[in-house]
Amino acid sequence: MAEAEKNQEIIPNSKPATKNTTSSSIFNRSVTIHSASMAKSYLQSTSRFYNSFESMKGKVKKLRSLFESPKPQKPNPDELQIQATHKLQSFKSMGPEYNRFPSFGFINNSKIRLPGTEDRIVVYLTSLRGVRRTYEDCYAVRMIFRGFRVWIDERDVSMDSAYKKELQCVLGEKNVSLPQVFIKGDHVGGAEVIKLMFETGELVKVLDRFPRQQPGFVCEGCGGVRFVPCGNCSGSRKLFDEDEGVLKRCLECNENGLIRCPDCCS
Repeated sequence: MAEAEKNQEIIPNSKPATKNTTSSSIFNRSVTIHSASMAKSYLQSTSRFYNSFESMKGKVKKLRSLFESPKPQKPNPDELQIQATHKLQSFKSMGPEYNRFPSFGFINNSKIRLPGTEDRIVVYLTSLRGVRRTYEDCYAVRMIFRGFRVWIDERDVSMDSAYKKELQCVLGEKNVSLPQVFIKGDHVGGAEVIKLMFETGELVKVLDRFPRQQPGFVCEGCGGVRFVPCGNCSGSRKLFDEDEGVLKRCLECNENGLIRCPDCCS
């Protein structure tokens, strides 16, 4: 009897547990269904966004193909060497205008000379970035010569218009391209000629006879700019005439109120 009573007591207690288990399983199923639907909708929205992004990417590529030129393939080092050799042969076969240096197999028949510069390298250039291609050519030529640590007489036409007039007189042309290089008074050419000589190794032979500067050398007077403010008018380009009581134009400086650095441009 005692065991039957215990069983009766256990059975009623077990029924609520079954109800709780059933309700919890139903809740878990609803949560699972809800989370699965959310995941499915998220995947659908992600796929739609990815598809729209891919279609937009394709449209952008089509537009780029209309307005941009195809990128050139990088040549092999062997091909570059062959091209440089062909360029050197064409460079030597251009005639007497490009045959400058007799001691290195070139004939000096240049008719264009810059008087008073037989002991130096003169480069006419510009430091303004108005025309990107011109500035890049001037910068490239300047860096090539600086890499050899040789002193060059840089004549910046943007700092002094007298240099431009001087170059026009020497070349006999009104519209001159920059840069223009003169070595020992002989006109060598522009950026393409200097780059070609540098690539083929001819520039090294030409510059062997020029003295080298110390690494990191900078002029203390101008800091490498080649110009300093005029000491007579302090860069104002005006002087007061005490006798006449009026301002007059300073004749010692250029249109920018600058003079050539006496330390590095003598």
